[in-house]
Amino acid sequence: MDLTPRPGAAPAPPGAYYAYAETPAETTTRLRPVPARRPLRTAAAAACAVLGLGLIGGAVTGSWLTGDSAAEPGDDSAYTVSRSVWHSVPVDTLFPRTLKGEGAGPGATDRVWTRVAVAGDSECAAGLDPLLLEALRPVGCERLLRATYSDATRSSVTTVGMVFTEADAQAMSALSTRFTAQKLAARSDLMPRAYPAENTVAANFTDRQRASWTVHVLTEAPAVVFAVSGFADGRTVADPQPVAEAMAAGATTAVAQAGLGHEAKGIADRVERALRRTVTDLTEKPE
Repeated sequence: MDLTPRPGAAPAPPGAYYAYAETPAETTTRLRPVPARRPLRTAAAAACAVLGLGLIGGAVTGSWLTGDSAAEPGDDSAYTVSRSVWHSVPVDTLFPRTLKGEGAGPGATDRVWTRVAVAGDSECAAGLDPLLLEALRPVGCERLLRATYSDATRSSVTTVGMVFTEADAQAMSALSTRFTAQKLAARSDLMPRAYPAENTVAANFTDRQRASWTVHVLTEAPAVVFAVSGFADGRTVADPQPVAEAMAAGATTAVAQAGLGHEAKGIADRVERALRRTVTDLTEKPE
């Protein structure tokens, strides 16, 4: 399917789906079996193996935590661990109840965001517009996770999500290159959907209220992280802007001056960091 920009392209019509406010979150992960003790004669060999893996893992961890996609993309262990994260890690780990954004606002002001709703894990078709779903089709969709946050003033709301894919490192790298070359992340008809929730400040946050967004294809793991922000008062936005435009110096639109580009970018970055930390911790744990 050709996804090159088209004149007058507009967002696909919003789909019908239901939202709900968050419920008490899971607080534990699956227990790992305790391995039997090895005989003494194998201790030296085991120590050497652990040391070697530690040296390799340390190099991979450095690039993973810093988000350096050019360094060792698609490490096998990170890919393997990432595929189980969506069902084996507590929601508070992937979507912390509170996110702190030091220097993340306009003019490097500080931000604090509070989670107001969590969606149940779902297939991608339930939470992505058809054209964005088509753009992600080459990597497949394992599962979609989403949550919605509000800023401290309760004047803005942001839905952030993670698509866990079925792809290998080569396919994720190809998709990342395509998104960059064709500027797909800036296409308004590929904008992620909002996730509202009744009886919360995000109750009126539907697709018509979307104001700014970001989509980032990871290459170190089979995941795509996105976020979309809007006004909490339910006002519609006729001309939504990708975060790069909304955060540009001298931008004078209502979206830019309200800092909605900073909201989407700041929340997406911190959720992505939480995912990186989680995968790193699980990768480093001895089996």
